[in-house]
Amino acid sequence: MPDENRDTVTDAAPDPVLAEATEAIERHQLWRARDLLAAHVREERDLTALRLLGEVHHGMGDLPAAGAVWFGAGVKGPEVDAAVAAWRDSHGDDFGAMWRSLPRSVRQEPRSKKVEALRSKALEARGSGESTPDPAGSAVSSDASGGGIDAAQIIAWVIAAFVILCAVVGLVEILRWMVPGG
Repeated sequence: MPDENRDTVTDAAPDPVLAEATEAIERHQLWRARDLLAAHVREERDLTALRLLGEVHHGMGDLPAAGAVWFGAGVKGPEVDAAVAAWRDSHGDDFGAMWRSLPRSVRQEPRSKKVEALRSKALEARGSGESTPDPAGSAVSSDASGGGIDAAQIIAWVIAAFVILCAVVGLVEILRWMVPGG
């Protein structure tokens, strides 16, 4: 088990999500624990849940996911170092991709020094044309899928074209009503 960074841990009342995830782990339902914890840390910066999520990913053999979560939680130890190395390797040291792989709650302010340093590297990469986060913490990309097509942009263009088409058809109909003999 990784060493805990006790400087950032705050004592809090037991969390029902953590209790349910722990029960799932005890029942060897790691996928259930993973889903519960991932949903929880998406919105809540809960260092205990992040540490446990990292352990679940590690137990499932997903070292890159464990590395991302443990990096975001500031966990230390030899297992963590190996998992973080696997995380970096899985993204080819693409800082923008690494940034986006962190849970949303970790990317939000206030950030740890390590997470802020990753964000800065991602922003530097953005300046050189690589995909990176915007300052608010959401992903912005000149090539969002690393070489593929950005589906959201295509959908936006299709909707815009449809709206323009409807406006033109409507204008033609209005002119037909207004122009005598048409």
